[in-house]
Amino acid sequence: MTRKPTSASGHRPRDVVADTLRERIRTGELRPGTRLPTQRELEAEFSVGRSAVREALAALTQEGLLENVGRGASPTVAEPTHHADAPRSAGVELTDRLHEAFQAEDVTIDAFSLTTETLNNALAWPIRQVMDRQLTPRSVTARVLIPSLEARLALPRLIDDPENPKPRERLHQIQTTYVNALSNSLGSLSQFNTEVTLTVRAVPLTPTHKLYLLNGDEALIGYYQVVKNEEAAFEGEQLALYDVLGLTAKLFRSNRGPEARDEQEVSFVEESQEFFDSLWTTIAAPFR
Repeated sequence: MTRKPTSASGHRPRDVVADTLRERIRTGELRPGTRLPTQRELEAEFSVGRSAVREALAALTQEGLLENVGRGASPTVAEPTHHADAPRSAGVELTDRLHEAFQAEDVTIDAFSLTTETLNNALAWPIRQVMDRQLTPRSVTARVLIPSLEARLALPRLIDDPENPKPRERLHQIQTTYVNALSNSLGSLSQFNTEVTLTVRAVPLTPTHKLYLLNGDEALIGYYQVVKNEEAAFEGEQLALYDVLGLTAKLFRSNRGPEARDEQEVSFVEESQEFFDSLWTTIAAPFR
């Protein structure tokens, strides 16, 4: 019997649905070709509205985990299509790599991104594993860099009015929501004998890529794609933006441990760490 999930990290209802279905797919509880329950059944199981279920299914479809969505029947779990070394979407790859990283006694996470949304989503699975006593890290230390809104950011911005401050105000609202969720999510681990340290700083530049450094041995990098987002909502107003996609961006992974293929891969991890540290120790300031 599957337990009814709870939101340990303070995520929105759609995130609870997506995180739980994602875990069932990863653990093999839901195998490729298996048809999901109906939307009505998912609404009842998770005690959420239809929009939350639809958004969760859409997110999992973007990650390549579901197929045949919206064709009059429940979607099915997709067959794996990626080779082991091929880049995968950030929402998929980061979840798997964090799960591996959390098997260490002392976990370190350095992240540079626009909002920390992908990091929040990806942490749900390893955190649940800790709460279930399946993973037992002694400590988790996270350093997070996000763009400062005191600087003039290139993105997001209004398509027809680049100087309008509303997109930056909206971004700050989103950043604050996810930083608070990240704090609550990681903070919950203290109840399970895990020492947690989270520090968030802001830098006055626009990220063109997202970077994750795990346990000092692994680097994951993905590039933001600029898109038109004509349905962004802010304070009851619809905004037409030039925005970026992050959750579906493919992450390229490099390792400097025993799995490293060559010196170039080792150097990439080292240079990525130096890049992060250089921002952290110079122009970064506490996120307000």
